[in-house]
Parts: sequence; structure tokens; C-alpha cells
Amino acid sequence: MTYHEANPKVDEFLGKADKWIFEMEKLRMILLDCPLDEELKWGKPCYTSQGKNICIIQPFKAYVALMFFKGALLPDPHGVLIQMTENVQAARQIRFTGVQEITEAEEMLKAFVHAALEIEKAGTAVPAAKDKPLVIPEELQQKFADMPALQTAFEALTPGRQRAYVLYFNGAKQAKTRVSRIEKYVPHILDGKGMNDN
Repeated sequence: MTYHEANPKVDEFLGKADKWIFEMEKLRMILLDCPLDEELKWGKPCYTSQGKNICIIQPFKAYVALMFFKGALLPDPHGVLIQMTENVQAARQIRFTGVQEITEAEEMLKAFVHAALEIEKAGTAVPAAKDKPLVIPEELQQKFADMPALQTAFEALTPGRQRAYVLYFNGAKQAKTRVSRIEKYVPHILDGKGMNDN
């Protein structure tokens, strides 16, 4: 007996899927057995509660994932929640490659859903990351467009060196000053050097 009705848009999505169909169907059955509303968001089956996103089914090439939007706050005694990249603060995925795996994980998945609902009900937010993302100045973006080799060299620098350059370039109030600062350090960046390296 399911709590909520299946959404026709998700039926349509699954009807067009060419991979992970049975796995997504199984995840869907489990989620519809929880107090969640089924929607189609970002072109994928998304499960919400009172308008708040709880989890989403994500088919990828190598696996299908169930991603919890505030997964970083979930207790994970089995160590199954995956942080996709170091820049992803809140979301966490559980990855599957077969229906059997999902069937075996059913109780665990429902426990995660109920924990996620409690977190949402309590209004708990994921703490912001200590390091704010780098804001690349427009002038540097333009230089990257003109000189792709510069972008490649910049991206190969350590995060600390990238941050030092960006803070220095953004420290100039006027565009022309930013441009001259960037021009001055182009050879350094191309040589893989930080601002203070000789």
C-alpha cells in the first residue's frame, strides 16, 4: 500500500528511459511507500515533503543513484552515503548497479527518508563551507577565452595559488587595474608559478 500516488510525469520519464529502468522502478516503489510527494524536477523523479526537496533519483552511465539533498546531515552508520565531489556541501548519494542491491537496502533507504524528513521538519540547514567559492573576475575570464593555454595553466595550479591570484586580481577596484595585474602575472601562471614564486 503506497502513501502517495504515482505522478504521471514520472511514468512518462520511466517510459522513455533506456537504462536502469528496473532499478529506478524499484527505488520509486520504495519512495512511494514513504510519506513523500512524487514530482519531476530537473527532468528526474524527485521526492518532496511540503514543497521541500528530500531526495531525487539520478541515472548515470555507470550506476543509478538516490541523492538526498541534505545527506550531509544524515546519520550514516553503514557508511554508504557518497559526497559526489569536494565542492558538494549538502547532498549525498547512494549508488546502485542492480535491483537486488536496492531490494536488500530497502529498510535502510526508508530509515534515511524518515531521518531526512525529521531534519527538514526541524528546519536544520547544512552549515556553509568555510571557503567561499572562487569568483573569477570577468577580465580573467576574458583572458582565458583569448588564451585557452592560460586557463589550462591556471586550473593546474594548487587551490591556494589560484585563490591568491584571484584575491589579488579582485582586490583592484577598477577594471583597467585588474587587466594590468592579470597581464603582469600571465608569464608566472603559464610557468605554473604562484604569485610569490621566483
